[in-house]
Amino acid sequence: MNQNLFELLRANPYPGRGIVLGMKSLPGASAAVMAYWIMGRSANSRNRIFSLTDDGIRTEAYDPSKVEDPSLIIYHPVRMVGSRTIVTNGDQTDTIRDYLLEGKTFADALRTREFEPDEPNFTPRISGLVERNGFYALSILKASPNRCPMRQFFEYVAEGDAGHFISTYQGDGNPLPSFAGEPIRVSIDAPDADTFAKELWDALNEENRISLFVRYTDLRNGFAQTRIINKFGESFSVDTKEPIWK
Repeated sequence: MNQNLFELLRANPYPGRGIVLGMKSLPGASAAVMAYWIMGRSANSRNRIFSLTDDGIRTEAYDPSKVEDPSLIIYHPVRMVGSRTIVTNGDQTDTIRDYLLEGKTFADALRTREFEPDEPNFTPRISGLVERNGFYALSILKASPNRCPMRQFFEYVAEGDAGHFISTYQGDGNPLPSFAGEPIRVSIDAPDADTFAKELWDALNEENRISLFVRYTDLRNGFAQTRIINKFGESFSVDTKEPIWK
């Protein structure tokens, strides 16, 4: 049974960073749906924006003079390799990209990585991969009670008007409790990227939300609607006139 993504988020003041992957049925077509957001409690985490790159997006400091530690906050959340799109909450994006370019797999790449070294939270690394046909995979790398790496992988056949959601945390706390269980199956009803981005942004906690990326990609032709909302700085709305696939 599909759950309501927006109700889940409204009930959780701090899911942390989150990924949603799925598919939306459109008249005569289907769109691969992707969303990624960041939240922050500290001044260092909140001092961020998303910016567009040639192959996806990256995080940047909104005010470079206030950066305290860039190691876990500056990275490429979204990158493309051919017709595949990678989305993650850290620099494992580049690890996955490099492995795919070598003909290796999503799982191969993530078996070389583990959770973030931000004691006492030991924040999970969450990652996703979307194929050209809309099928997708998700992964979470988190710490066991003895601080050993636990790596979980999930693969999905895309279904219309449905997707899966995963985040770094179950909610707020000290230390922050890691996401538990399988990715949550959710409904995707929004007919376009504008609607989905607005509804998703509105569902995220107003105090803690920082930036949001949403993309709808038409699986017939690779044309994409990309939306970026930044709490600080400029937001972006881009509709491609050519396929995003390389």
